[in-house]
Amino acid sequence: MKNIGYRLLKTWIKIGLHLYYGKIQVSGLENVPKNKPVLFLPNHQSALLDVLLIAVNCNRKPFFLTRSDVFTKPTLKKFFAYLRMIPIYRIRDGREALKNNQAVFDQCAEIFGNDHAIVMFPEANHNIKRRVRPLSKGFTRILFNAVERLPDTDIHIVPVGLNYKSNSGFPDRVAIYYDESILVNTMYDANDVQDSVNRVKGMVSDRLKQLTAHIEDEKQYDSISGQLNTLDVDFLNPFETNRIIGTLDASKSVAPVTRKNGIFGVVANILFTILNFPILLIWRKWARPKVWEPEFMGTLRFGFALLAYPLYYLLVFTLVALISNGLVGLMTILFIFFYNWLYVRSN
Repeated sequence: MKNIGYRLLKTWIKIGLHLYYGKIQVSGLENVPKNKPVLFLPNHQSALLDVLLIAVNCNRKPFFLTRSDVFTKPTLKKFFAYLRMIPIYRIRDGREALKNNQAVFDQCAEIFGNDHAIVMFPEANHNIKRRVRPLSKGFTRILFNAVERLPDTDIHIVPVGLNYKSNSGFPDRVAIYYDESILVNTMYDANDVQDSVNRVKGMVSDRLKQLTAHIEDEKQYDSISGQLNTLDVDFLNPFETNRIIGTLDASKSVAPVTRKNGIFGVVANILFTILNFPILLIWRKWARPKVWEPEFMGTLRFGFALLAYPLYYLLVFTLVALISNGLVGLMTILFIFFYNWLYVRSN
C-alpha cells in the first residue's frame, strides 16, 4: 500500500512537472547504473524543483539528503520519511547537531549496501545564479565512509546538470544532463584522505561546470549574464552557452533586454489571463507575495498550480454543468486544459 501511494504521488508530480514546463529535456539516462549504489550530485538553483525533477526523471527510486531544519515538526518528519528524505546537519544547526551526521553517514552506507540511490546537492545551498559554487566536502565523507564499510561494493557518482531557461519566470523550460558515472572506489586512498577529498571534489566540480551554464567570474557576473541575455543564448544547451561565455568581454556593460511579444503573443497572453483569471488573481495577490527568496519562486508557483488547478477545473465544470449540462462542462475544462498546455509549450 505504501509503494502504491508513493507511485501515485510520483505520477501526479511527474504529470504536473511536464505540464508546468511543457517539455522536459532529459539526456544521459543511459549513464545511470541500474541496480547499483549511486550518489546523484546535481547543481542547485531552484529549491525543491531540483529535487522533484530528479526524483521523477532519474530512472531510480532515490533517497534524498535534506537540510535538517525542515524536519522540525513530527508530522513533517513522517511525511518526509515517507518521501525517502533523510536529514543532514550543517554547521548552522550547531556543533552539537553535527555529531548526528555520523549516524546519517552510516545510514547512507546501509542504503548503498542495498544497491539504492541517493541524491545530495554538493554545493550545500541553492542560488539562482548560473554558476557552480564551491562544493562542500560533506558528500565525500559520505562516500568514503561507505567505501570503508563496503570494501567489496562498487559505489558510483553521477553528476547532474540542471538547466533552466528562466529559473524563476513562467513559462519556463528545463534540460537535465546525466553525466557518465564515476567509480568512487578507485579514487579513495585511505592513506591520504585529504588528497582523495580534493580529487573527487575537483572532478565533480569540473563535470558540473560542463553540464550547466557556468559564469566563473562572480565579480563580473552581471555583465556576462546581461550579455548572454542580449545574445538570447539557449541556456538549455550548457555546452554551447559555456563556449559563448569564453568569448565574452567581462568588462563590457549592457542594458537590460526587454523583448516585446508580437500580436499573436499579445492575444495568447490575454486569452490565457481570461481563462485562468481566478487562479492568476489568487497567485499574484496572495501566494506570490509570500515567496521569500527568488530561488523558491518556481517551487512555490509549481506547488500552487499543482494544488489549485484540480480544484479550479472541478469548480468550472460544476458551474458550467449547472448552467448548461455536464457535456458542455467537460468540453469547457478540456478546452482550458489544452489551451494552457499549448500556451506553456509554445512559450
